[in-house]
Amino acid sequence: MGKIFVITLFLLSLPGLAQQRPLSFTDMFEMGRVSDPQISPDGRWVAYGITYYNVAENNRNADLYLVSTDGKVHKQLTFHPATDASPLWSADSKQLAFISTRDGSAQIYRLHLDGGEAQSVSDIATGVNAFTWSADGKYFAVATDMYPDAATPAASAKQEKEKAKDQASGRVIDALMYRHWNAWKEGKNSRVVVVPAAGGEAVSVTPAGSDCPPISLGSSHDFDWSPDGNTICFVQNPDPVVAASTNNDLWLTDRSGKAPKQVTTGRGNDCAPGFSPDGKYLAYLSMSREGFEADQQNLMIYDLASGETRNLTASLDRSVSDFAWSPDSRKLYFYVPHHGRSRLFEVDRNGSKPKLLLDKKDIGALAVHPDGKSLVLNIQAANMPYELFRFDIAKKQLTQLTFTNRERLAQLEMNPVEDYWFTGANGDSVHLLMVKPPKFDPAKKYPLVHLIHGGPQGAFSDDFHYRWNSELFAAPGYVVIMVNFHGSRGYGQDFCDAVSKNWGGAPFEDVMTGTRWAISNFDFIDGERVGAAGASYGGFMINWIAGHNDDNLFKVLVSHDGVYEQVSMFGATEELWFPMWEFNGKPWEEGSLYQKWNPANHAAKFRTPMLVIHGEHDYRVPYTQGLQLFTALQMNGVDSRLLFFPDEDHFVRKPQNARLWWQTVHGWLGKYLQP
Repeated sequence: MGKIFVITLFLLSLPGLAQQRPLSFTDMFEMGRVSDPQISPDGRWVAYGITYYNVAENNRNADLYLVSTDGKVHKQLTFHPATDASPLWSADSKQLAFISTRDGSAQIYRLHLDGGEAQSVSDIATGVNAFTWSADGKYFAVATDMYPDAATPAASAKQEKEKAKDQASGRVIDALMYRHWNAWKEGKNSRVVVVPAAGGEAVSVTPAGSDCPPISLGSSHDFDWSPDGNTICFVQNPDPVVAASTNNDLWLTDRSGKAPKQVTTGRGNDCAPGFSPDGKYLAYLSMSREGFEADQQNLMIYDLASGETRNLTASLDRSVSDFAWSPDSRKLYFYVPHHGRSRLFEVDRNGSKPKLLLDKKDIGALAVHPDGKSLVLNIQAANMPYELFRFDIAKKQLTQLTFTNRERLAQLEMNPVEDYWFTGANGDSVHLLMVKPPKFDPAKKYPLVHLIHGGPQGAFSDDFHYRWNSELFAAPGYVVIMVNFHGSRGYGQDFCDAVSKNWGGAPFEDVMTGTRWAISNFDFIDGERVGAAGASYGGFMINWIAGHNDDNLFKVLVSHDGVYEQVSMFGATEELWFPMWEFNGKPWEEGSLYQKWNPANHAAKFRTPMLVIHGEHDYRVPYTQGLQLFTALQMNGVDSRLLFFPDEDHFVRKPQNARLWWQTVHGWLGKYLQP
């Protein structure tokens, strides 16, 4: 048990506050990353995790912490150099179970809060990906990866050892999806197994032929115990070709796994089950349209006795991010994206109109206090990484509980996000977020960097991003803008739908119009020094701009993991429902739009200097997309550079790789935008 220390709720006097400096890469990357708040059943404590990265040592460490719900007492619980994460409370609030890698593989450990070392309580041969704890404390439900023909984790591990003896490295593949995101599946599936908390054999309770929880389009909690500990709800996609299907459904089974019962039957994505505390209802998130991963995600409630299903958020025109039940099972709390931040709502289980509780905060997690009077929220801003806050429901009052990065933040100058609106495509109002550089002087002229988000159904928000950090882009002396163009989330489903089958249409118009609007409306922006950078769909947009930059608006471009050639992209990506929806079918089918929105078809017009970045383990946008783009630029004689990571995926995760990324990006932008 860690040493107790008391934290005051005001900023301590620190030396050098008058000499605040711009954010550096090390400042940004080594911020403590707060996550996963869990309130104890007695209401006294919040357990949570903090992950710290060490750039010099090129590694990270995650530990568990406690803060009292009044914010006065803080404790560090674990101090191990391995990862300790995903805390869950025992019903008596005296123990925490969590996942740790301290003995090699990820296993469940248990820590008594009255003292002593954490003890291992699982020995699952295939490791623990995620887990839940039954309310009676007798069982764990665990997600792990197993071969389909293995009955137990031990049998799967034995099979793995036998395969390792084979000297041949080839993979024999008979069906899609054979790899996903950044890893080959190697013939395995995710399975939920039940293991006694006191020790014993793990019993598989989900079907062997599909991923449970699902490998695609799931949530952070895709299996859950009923309060009586007799039933498990899990999510799976039963379709034969999951690479072309969004059909995740909810199923119920007992803890022996016999005779699973299907709960949802829609062809869209159903996920994130959560039993009500009284065990009478099951809440979950649902999209109705088949094949579309960015449909409105509604909060649904299923009556376990009657089988009746009710949509609680149909009228809201926003997608629910996550939810939690009230202790009396009468209400649910949830948050949605809205205009670059979040809105927090309360809704009665019987379907009353959702009641707005909190607006204009970027929320990443919520937990409900056992007395039902307050919530704990994880909140961030562009100039503040996530911290925990207590929200008084009746008073609608926020109180900050954690101050993880206070000392480092006090040394830095980071300007808040500013919000603007302009008229974009179709005459619609389009949201533009701006971050000004440190030591900003309105009398000076600054170069402009336009950041373009991915998705495409994503959005920029008032967040402290560890890859596309707006403050770090602004730090060298740039004005940064971020346009939430047609297709962005948080502006209604019609606005979100506007990008599908129209990749280079309305979104491109918004990007160009928004850039020109900013130049014409702010005298401190130098319209002759303008650059743009984007990743994934944002990388596609950079590639599209390169072939349509007719008036030389942008002087320099950065394309990270961007889609370049749509037909070869279809043949190598993994989640095929995505291009099939976005481009109206398969490439060889009549009426498909792959060639219409194909940046490669406009390569003859490439003239703008471009930095191309890609990771070899990116299976969403395979790295050959970046190689093809770089080849086209070089063959056209365009000043270009390729930054290639053989050990990264769609994201750049390792500290020193991330440092090289930022050094290269800043250097490339500076070459063309700095005097």
